[in-house]
Amino acid sequence: MKILVAVKRVVDYNVKVHVKADGSGVETANVRMSMNPFDEIAVEEAVRLKEKNIATEIVVVSLGPAQAQETIRTAMAIGADRGILVQTDAALESLAVGKLLAKIAAEEQPQLIILGKQAIDDDANQTGQMLAALLGWPQGTFASKLEIADGKAQVTREVDGGLATVSLTLPAVVTTDLRLNEPRYATLPNIMKARAKPLATKTPADYGVDASPRLKTLKVAAPAKRQGGKKVGSVAELVEKLKTEAKVL
Repeated sequence: MKILVAVKRVVDYNVKVHVKADGSGVETANVRMSMNPFDEIAVEEAVRLKEKNIATEIVVVSLGPAQAQETIRTAMAIGADRGILVQTDAALESLAVGKLLAKIAAEEQPQLIILGKQAIDDDANQTGQMLAALLGWPQGTFASKLEIADGKAQVTREVDGGLATVSLTLPAVVTTDLRLNEPRYATLPNIMKARAKPLATKTPADYGVDASPRLKTLKVAAPAKRQGGKKVGSVAELVEKLKTEAKVL
């Protein structure tokens, strides 16, 4: 079974995000970048399936600037076999990513596509669902447990009332949640080996996909600084302030 894993290069989750002075977006120059944490979980799960002899090949795909090669190499150091970079400097929206991944899936013919449920930069939580719709494949989102057997994927997901399990006929799309696994660290020997693994570079035009943004960002602003609290002497005073100052009652 071939598994396709999509990974995204984002601002590292340990970095405090700053808005650009002109309000056009988030500052990324000279900022530490890393693999989206949810995608790390997706790579780890694919590698575990290969270690169980369920998967035979893991192909990692990333869409973004040339520097995204580093993200792919990291995934290959964890255990992926080869990578594909769709190189573009455009700000890709979820639909464009879904269309590109659908084209790649048509070429690679994977039996399973795994990706993070969302990226921590835009928190859109759309790509996996859009990809499944474009391919016409079943989908299991927010996976906290994944089992593959007899041509089916059993996906357990956390819901408000507890856990729900869905059965998907392969090929299928699965998006990963935090509790699915604990990603391993890439060892130095595997990092060195990853440099020799094949990595193909493509462009959106190679797949016949128009990646032009459909949305325009008008302004990005940092949230207002949190103000100090106030002490009140009675419940009556609290209610009055909630009415007159906070205006929540």
